[in-house]
Amino acid sequence: MRILKIVARQQTCIGSGQCVFTDPDAFDQDDDGKVQVLRAVPQGAEQEALARQAAQVCPSRSISVVEGDG
Repeated sequence: MRILKIVARQQTCIGSGQCVFTDPDAFDQDDDGKVQVLRAVPQGAEQEALARQAAQVCPSRSISVVEGDG
């Protein structure tokens, strides 16, 4: 079974908020503006597409969508 997981690296996040604009159900920002993942495992094609789009628009490339077997 294929599992997708959203991984965010706070140490490289510049706080642009593009992830939150793209998918506010999966991402938020902490008090310092750093990315927080609210939904680490996207369910369904729409959530997967939004997670991949958020990773693409992140200017610091701090978000990844990792595929693996579950």
